[in-house]
Amino acid sequence: MFERSIPEWLRHPPAAAARKPGARAFATLSGIEAMIRGTLLSVFPLAMYEALGDAGTVSRVYFAVGLTSLTVGMLLPWVNRTVPRRWLYTFGALMYLVGGTLGAMGGTMIVGALVACTLATVTCFICLNAYVLDYVAKNDLGRTETLRMFYSALSWSAGPVTGVALMKLWAPLPFLLAGSFALVQIAVFWWLRLGNGKLIQKARGTAPNPLAFLGRFFRQPRLIAGWLFAVIRSCGWWGYIVYLPIYAIEHGLWEGLGGVLVSTTNAFLFVTPLMLRWVQRATVRRAVRTGFAVASGGFLLAAVSPVPELAVACLFGASAFLILLDIAGGLPFLMAVKPSERTEMAAVYSSFRDVSGIMTPGIGAVILLFAPIQGIFGAVGLALGAMYFVAGRLHPMLGVAPTARVRRAA
Repeated sequence: MFERSIPEWLRHPPAAAARKPGARAFATLSGIEAMIRGTLLSVFPLAMYEALGDAGTVSRVYFAVGLTSLTVGMLLPWVNRTVPRRWLYTFGALMYLVGGTLGAMGGTMIVGALVACTLATVTCFICLNAYVLDYVAKNDLGRTETLRMFYSALSWSAGPVTGVALMKLWAPLPFLLAGSFALVQIAVFWWLRLGNGKLIQKARGTAPNPLAFLGRFFRQPRLIAGWLFAVIRSCGWWGYIVYLPIYAIEHGLWEGLGGVLVSTTNAFLFVTPLMLRWVQRATVRRAVRTGFAVASGGFLLAAVSPVPELAVACLFGASAFLILLDIAGGLPFLMAVKPSERTEMAAVYSSFRDVSGIMTPGIGAVILLFAPIQGIFGAVGLALGAMYFVAGRLHPMLGVAPTARVRRAA
């Protein structure tokens, strides 16, 4: 009775609405985290090989870490029922600090540093995606994803080169720098006051099995398709980042060519705002299909090219459209998530990194038993091409605002 007489501006103060986190807040957090990951991206393989002395041992460690990360990612929604999301994110950022400390100690402690940083990545990724789904409208998801990549562009472009240069000056230096960035990440997160996300509904019973939400995932074809887009896109990055440098060395090209091309590709992140404008005009479906089609063509041409330089050029061209898929490829999944399943489905989505990190080297090892490294490019190209046809089943107006749909229909 009394509630009706309370002015709307008092019940929902403008200051509270103004403090609602938006795309720039999440992009800022992504940019700071990219400073950590970009600095250590090229440092970890070198430090691991130096500490373990054997490429096979390094591969087995990465495989085990991938399995661990996948398991932890699947269990995080269950943990989130007891531990508030703000503390989970803080724990993830603290693991970056732990990883930097262990890495600075050197020796076999680098394995612990890799584990800590990998767990930090999956934890922060799941929590941040859940926050995005809480606070960002579906029609603004594309802008948010683009800003996150744009704010991270410099870190991913300059970070790997900077990390290796610092490592040559003093081995612990890149790890100490990454730890410092982790402290900044924690400070900015708490300054943004994201809290625990939006409360959807109070639980009325005991918490279900932590993996029970997988059943709900497999009953929703749109989520499965969106997750497959992310997995295969990530496999494309594996084929480009890991196997292109090896291909260059095997064919007598400059051994630093792969690293230079990867850094150049990451510089495309600076033009993601222009890519987003095209995505908004062309619809998500068309953007996703274009990305998969051209990237697939580039990998398939590289697989059959008799000229190494031409193969490298095809792969480099394909990588630009992997950037396009980074913008649009995750939108079908994020737009299909129900509000009541944000944390759980964010955990499912984050598993694409671990699945592709396990699947690509595994299948690649089998291919190399009977084919040259170009066979891996061919397999990646076929997988990307298959996603082109899957994307054809997306709604033609996916990602288009309701008002724009009316105008297009007219």
